[in-house]
Amino acid sequence: MTTLDTKLKRDLRRLWGQVIAIALVIAGGVASLVLSTGSFRSLDETRTAYYERYQFADVFAEVTRAPKTLVKRIAEISGVAAVEARIAKLALLDIPDVPEPATGRFISLPESGSPLLNRLYMREGRLPGASDQDEVVVNESFAKAHGFGPGDRFSATLNGRKRELTIVGIALSPEYVYAIGPGDRMPDDRRFAIIWMSERVLAEVFGLEGAFSSVSLKLMPDAVETEVIDALDDLLEPYGGGAAYGRKYQTSHAYLEHGLDMLRNMSRTLPPIFLVVSAFLVNLTLSRLVALEREQIGLLKALGYFDTSIVAHYVKFVAVVALIGIVIGSAAGTWLGVYVTRLFGDFYRFPFLVFADSPDVYLLAALLSLFAALGGAFRSLREIVSLAAAVAMQPPAPPSFQRTLFGRMELGSLLSQRMMMMVRGMARKPIRAALATLGMAFATAILVVSLFIGNAMEELVDVTYFMADRQDATISFAEKRPETVVFDVSRLPGVLAAEPYRQVPIRIRKGSLERRTLLSGRPPGADLSRIIDIDLRTVSLPETGVAISAYLGRLLDARVGDTVEVDLLDGRRRTIELTVAALVEDYFGIAAMMDARPLSRLLREAPVANGVHLSVDDGKLNLLYEAIKQMPTVAGVALQRVSLVNFRQSLAIIVTTMAGIYTGLSIVIAFGVVYNSARISLSEHARELATLRVLGFSQGETMRILLLELSVIVALAQPPGWAIGYGLSWLMNRQLAGELMRVPLVVENLTYVLATAIIFVAALISALVVGRRVYALDLVAVLKTRE
Repeated sequence: MTTLDTKLKRDLRRLWGQVIAIALVIAGGVASLVLSTGSFRSLDETRTAYYERYQFADVFAEVTRAPKTLVKRIAEISGVAAVEARIAKLALLDIPDVPEPATGRFISLPESGSPLLNRLYMREGRLPGASDQDEVVVNESFAKAHGFGPGDRFSATLNGRKRELTIVGIALSPEYVYAIGPGDRMPDDRRFAIIWMSERVLAEVFGLEGAFSSVSLKLMPDAVETEVIDALDDLLEPYGGGAAYGRKYQTSHAYLEHGLDMLRNMSRTLPPIFLVVSAFLVNLTLSRLVALEREQIGLLKALGYFDTSIVAHYVKFVAVVALIGIVIGSAAGTWLGVYVTRLFGDFYRFPFLVFADSPDVYLLAALLSLFAALGGAFRSLREIVSLAAAVAMQPPAPPSFQRTLFGRMELGSLLSQRMMMMVRGMARKPIRAALATLGMAFATAILVVSLFIGNAMEELVDVTYFMADRQDATISFAEKRPETVVFDVSRLPGVLAAEPYRQVPIRIRKGSLERRTLLSGRPPGADLSRIIDIDLRTVSLPETGVAISAYLGRLLDARVGDTVEVDLLDGRRRTIELTVAALVEDYFGIAAMMDARPLSRLLREAPVANGVHLSVDDGKLNLLYEAIKQMPTVAGVALQRVSLVNFRQSLAIIVTTMAGIYTGLSIVIAFGVVYNSARISLSEHARELATLRVLGFSQGETMRILLLELSVIVALAQPPGWAIGYGLSWLMNRQLAGELMRVPLVVENLTYVLATAIIFVAALISALVVGRRVYALDLVAVLKTRE
């Protein structure tokens, strides 16, 4: 071991507290990068493997009734590799001991073998027999919600007739990793099921012998999806076909993609912040170390050590600190990544998990951390090179003392002696005080951005479930019904108010920017499902033009007064031009809305409804449920309270879990920043504190002087920390926004209070740790000065 290596070992042992504190900050950056990137890659590879092994389709379309002879023509479309025609229908379920009506999506299985596309992963049991009238396979989440297994039974109303069904198998499907019932916003495993049944049985029940109502396509690698969709639409249109759509707009895949995007965007937002803070801490610590060892550096140069050797020594110091952080962060990130991957895997019902082997992620995290640490050390290393040996070996020139602005203001009569000492110290070293304050501000900011997600989720719930969608239930019909159906629904037991709605699939376009969404028609003065503008005020839909969500407006670069093209994809398909009349707030999906009467005229149809929003009497819910179960035209019932519970128990758990992980990492970083600042403050003021002890100050009094400066710096750092935190929250909000869901930018006052409280607690703990060093000061050694 060389002389400099021996010195390095002693420095690490002497500064072990600061070394660990900086290493933990670096570990936070490494862990966040490994966690988010590693879990994203694992889930992405799991999805890819699942889709490939079980032949998830690329293009989907629904049709009223098309002959099976059309399948051959579909297969001849250029770019189509495989076609799966089937029967798919919605029906109400009657489940034992469940009063609420449930919905099942019935999908036919070919009589010979498994489906060609969207194959099933069998968890238990077997496929239904071709000749058995009542055998079904159900999705696993529905079975688990009710404790069902092979042999259990429930009822379904199929085409107006009630049938007893027997479960013979439990399965998963790549088509329904995220299964949402009609009218619902969140998955409801108790009340929505995917049910696979023999094609022959479903064809007899729905009168579709020799026909199909749904088709899925697998494309060749070089196929052009838009051309295939256009050709498919041309073939299906005479048979009442709805517009075909690609995998991007398939509900299950879209929600899965949104969840993975959230992980990917987190990996781009938070780790850089952590690494910037670690670079800042390395800069503070190393610059102070160089200042303290100024004479040693001069002596080494005088003894013949080259600048490169001395610089290499301090680079080793930084590298060791970074290496400790990389090891800790890699281990923590791996553990957290596995946990998050399993959490997402359970939520999306993957049958298996593929944990990606990603050494490049660890290498990237290590390189970024090392680069950040060396970047923070650059200024100090440059000082070492520029420091002449003769100058360095002399004691540093005493600072020039002069009256500061505070002194001229004659604050001595207003401030205590200890306070005046602290003010003078900060005023005479403003750069050091500003850097320490900035470090504290970043620590506060990281906590604010980590805690803001909880505020945003609560605001989303309040706006969506209590301000905008205030209905208690929503009835969805299997097919559109005359708008007069609202009078029939209003006479059901317990119904206090009813409002119809109409939904039409559209493509909305401005220039080259285009999105597929639903155009919703609402009655004038709708009160159950209200429209909220971007200022959270209730607005009425304009009689002309279309209102779109503010996020859709950003995607299309459309503002109020702009003209957009709308392709109507239901009924008589045609393209119309509409004026954007208003921008509204909608945190789920990308919505377009119109007054129901102008929409009917645009569609050239009599007023019809796809469903009805209800306000109901809680005391008559069971009577209402029984009445709905007797209505064969109803495809499903969405319950607002159940949706809110599901939201909090499913998606919110994932979001808050991720927020909790990053908050924990932020707390570690905050402690590292505060502890380092306290240790640096002690090293800079050790001589002054020892002098005060010699002059008769007690240990407690000298300790209070040190803590006073630390507390003032922490307090001064809070306002800029709040401002930086809000800015980072805005950046996080933009990164996490997607077409399916967004969160509002809301940072409650309580968030600032909690962030500040955590910083002060970290400061208190750091002060207690550093205080032990104050009590252990060797007065003689500290006060020695080389002449």
